[in-house]
Amino acid sequence: MTTVIAPAKLTMSLRMTGIRDDGFHLIDAEMVSLDFHDTLEISAGSGLEVVGPAGQESVGSDDDNLVTRALRLCGREAHVRLGKRIPAGAGLGGGSSDAAAVLRWAGYDDVVGAASIGADVAFCLRGGRARVTGIGEIIEPLPYAEQTFTLLTPPVMCSTPAVYAAWDRLGGPTGDHGNDLEPAALDVAPELARWRDELAEASGKRPRLAGSGSTWFVEGAFPGEGRVVTTTVPEQ
Repeated sequence: MTTVIAPAKLTMSLRMTGIRDDGFHLIDAEMVSLDFHDTLEISAGSGLEVVGPAGQESVGSDDDNLVTRALRLCGREAHVRLGKRIPAGAGLGGGSSDAAAVLRWAGYDDVVGAASIGADVAFCLRGGRARVTGIGEIIEPLPYAEQTFTLLTPPVMCSTPAVYAAWDRLGGPTGDHGNDLEPAALDVAPELARWRDELAEASGKRPRLAGSGSTWFVEGAFPGEGRVVTTTVPEQ
């Protein structure tokens, strides 16, 4: 059995730069990896077992989850016991990082191929800190910087397709705090504002939305109920 970790991805900034002819959105983002992570125990056999605090309700065990897609992509078969801590629909790239962990285990390092099963899988395969462009498949490494963040993930799952669709419907708004998807996410899930304001009150800082949501984050350590204090980690 081999144990690998799947670090959460934090999107520090996100600008939308266009839409391809096939409907995929083009981005210009800065992303970092965090020490908040899932754990995968990979052994002989087949199948996916999901355990942990963000368990089965967040990752289906069917044939189309990202872990299974990653195994197909690298041409391997294995039994994966996935310990989930990163919640689904949180904008933290949990499923993508799980897939990337499988690819690293298999020695697969093609970021364009990784992006074919999920745009965020490409960054998660490399990890660390990077500028990410295209639909997520163009990774430009940036110097590692140790930073601490406080995350607050509401009990609200944000559908990434729904948020992107709302961004289109709203006419492509520009977010005024570094994330162009923030207005769209608040349109899809207005209740997110309550949790943003809670973190703002606890930290004295203006929170930023992580990716398409639903996680809010600020720099610095502000421990408390429902919050995760986490630190950046270098490239995998």
